[in-house]
Amino acid sequence: MGTFKIEGGHQLKGEIQPQGAKNEALQILCAVLLTSEKVTIDNIPDIRDVNKLILLLSNLGVKIQKNKPGSYTFQSDDIHLDYLESEKFKEEGRGLRGSIMIVGPLLARFGKGYIPKPGGDKIGRRRLDTHFEGFIKLGAKFRYNREDYFYGVEAEKLKGSYMLLDEASVTGTANIVMAAVLAEGTTTIYNAACEPYLQQLCKMLNRMGAKISGVGSNLLVIEGVERLGGTDHKMLPDMIEIGSWIGLAAMTKSELTIKNVSWNDLGQIPDVFRKLGITVEKKGDDIHVPAHKDGYEIQSYIDGSILTIADAPWPGFTPDLLSIVLVVATQARGSVLVHQKMFESRLFFVDKLIDMGAKIILCDPHRATVIGHDFQSQLKATTMVSPDIRAGISLLIAALSAKGTSTIHNIEQIDRGYERIDERLRAIGAKIVRV
Repeated sequence: MGTFKIEGGHQLKGEIQPQGAKNEALQILCAVLLTSEKVTIDNIPDIRDVNKLILLLSNLGVKIQKNKPGSYTFQSDDIHLDYLESEKFKEEGRGLRGSIMIVGPLLARFGKGYIPKPGGDKIGRRRLDTHFEGFIKLGAKFRYNREDYFYGVEAEKLKGSYMLLDEASVTGTANIVMAAVLAEGTTTIYNAACEPYLQQLCKMLNRMGAKISGVGSNLLVIEGVERLGGTDHKMLPDMIEIGSWIGLAAMTKSELTIKNVSWNDLGQIPDVFRKLGITVEKKGDDIHVPAHKDGYEIQSYIDGSILTIADAPWPGFTPDLLSIVLVVATQARGSVLVHQKMFESRLFFVDKLIDMGAKIILCDPHRATVIGHDFQSQLKATTMVSPDIRAGISLLIAALSAKGTSTIHNIEQIDRGYERIDERLRAIGAKIVRV
């Protein structure tokens, strides 16, 4: 188990370049299974979850060529379907949440797709019903082995269908879209997720020869085609990492410039941080956060009631940044209610912040009220364990702002979502060592 030692209380300064988007990468990499032709993908983040998926694709028979850091060419012209029923696949697929998205492409192209119950963050239930209900509507037969938690879908030929998704699941929508592009006839998906990363997937598939309309809306119409070809694709910067750096700058009273953020794809992120009192300046396609020497003040609603920040499907605020919002609010002037609707275990990391001196009331598994210190009382260093990716980065930000030297164990969780984070933070002045 890896560990970070962090000496907090230092101002940072400089520029930081966000990595490629983790959540986009997990979709895009699975899409290479839809064609026998070459697909070149740029701006792939070098993180544990993505590297696990690349290894899984390699074991499945995908030919992989590394062109340069962050750039790979994939060719799926000799897939080993026997691997799907091997013990090795059951072990490797179980360790990665994103592995569920190989099922749609495999089902569409080869008539069958299997997956062990995926792992990932311990943040609460993340059901797979939306994925498999979509496949069943396209004509697949579903089977589930309860003994070893192994899911499977099979179909001789998928046929287009109308479906109203029970939730706007990003991975569920991506999986169903990848299955439907090679189905016979027209598929209509209502209540589809429409996140920028899902839009990126649809645009890439259209370049490969798919016929998807309604991209960017919650109503997708897909005309099935016989085959898809190769393409080149460049991934967006990671909006969760961008939000993390905004929070880091505010908590450490640092002046930071976040480079090449793709402003048009950030949605509500800049405005939510502005509601917390943080100055977020647009400079070309960069974000500039000045040093908040006098702190930052949370806005209240027009009627004076406490600000509530809640997650919602796009274009609502992403649940992945609520942990960052919560830690940033600990040093604000004023109070905020953080409402995490999607996952019932994601706020349990607040006990570590309370140990550091934060004023947080955990109202229930989904809601926490934060009373900011306004930097009158600095957080105190402590020893912590990272429970998941986003809580991990939030605890790291808290440690960088705290007085004294903190220790964070289980940093493999942070490495799952953030590329060489210790090196990149040291480059802007952070005192952080990987043990």
